[in-house]
Amino acid sequence: MIRRRHPPSLRQVKPEYAPDISGVTEPRRRRILGKIQHEGTLTMRSILLHVSDDACMEARLQVALDLAREFNSHITCLQPVAFDFSVPGDLYGTMIAELIPVIQENADKLRDRICARLANEDVTWNWQQEEGPTRPLLMRAETLTDLVVLGARDPASDGKGPSGLAGYMAVHGRSPLLVVPESARSLNVAGPVVIGWNGSMEAGHALRGSIPLLKAAASVTLANVTERIDDANELFAAVDGAEYLSRHGISCEIVEIDRGQQTVGQALVNAAAARSAAYLVIGAYGHARAVETVFGGVTRELFSNPPLPIFTAH
Repeated sequence: MIRRRHPPSLRQVKPEYAPDISGVTEPRRRRILGKIQHEGTLTMRSILLHVSDDACMEARLQVALDLAREFNSHITCLQPVAFDFSVPGDLYGTMIAELIPVIQENADKLRDRICARLANEDVTWNWQQEEGPTRPLLMRAETLTDLVVLGARDPASDGKGPSGLAGYMAVHGRSPLLVVPESARSLNVAGPVVIGWNGSMEAGHALRGSIPLLKAAASVTLANVTERIDDANELFAAVDGAEYLSRHGISCEIVEIDRGQQTVGQALVNAAAARSAAYLVIGAYGHARAVETVFGGVTRELFSNPPLPIFTAH
């Protein structure tokens, strides 16, 4: 006889969250449990931090820590170590063979340095040092992640162009991204937020993905910069975005910005600066994209030299 097991009704299910609070101080432990008891299940429990010895590492580490403290999140530190490179004139791989131990030693030093710092922080974390190219490793790790924290510069970048890694992850990944500039020293999660709104599906995805952050914001501004968008069938009015936020208990101000002689990116940055925004929310790549080599519009401009952290989703 086959006994069919029927799923319980929704009323019988009582979801519970049991955080990993081992290794945290007693005041922090009480704060975590008290917050869960009074607020119920929170979101953004899992943060993926890209680790690399580049100019933005310190900034994104501090931002990830601020987020983890606010949301009681666990930080997974992913450190890709790539050996798949070539040296001009090294026909027999002799120079590569000599460089591999040096690369590994430098990676281990970075790991040890950051782990020593994390050991003194009241957050839970784990370290994954993996051999291989950065992009596929991040793509695999972000599958079970609520937010990916990246730098605004690639490790090998001269800092003059947009981050190819952030552009790749914004389009091919499925988790929201927070792209952190070198100038960031912290993230005021409770600060004001500006959302760049153009009515596209990408803007809607970014808005939806940022809900956990927006709930903590002091104020939310939906900034609609006037520009021509070709496919009017994909547009949602700013009031649609505001109504969606209101269903989550988030009130917002809708502003229409005439960009004039500015680019859309400049108009959004100016709007964020005028409101002392902690970060900017935008949808990634609303236009046609051949993103491995060329990605255009507002996203490319803001990824090139962001003055504040950029939350994005595609």
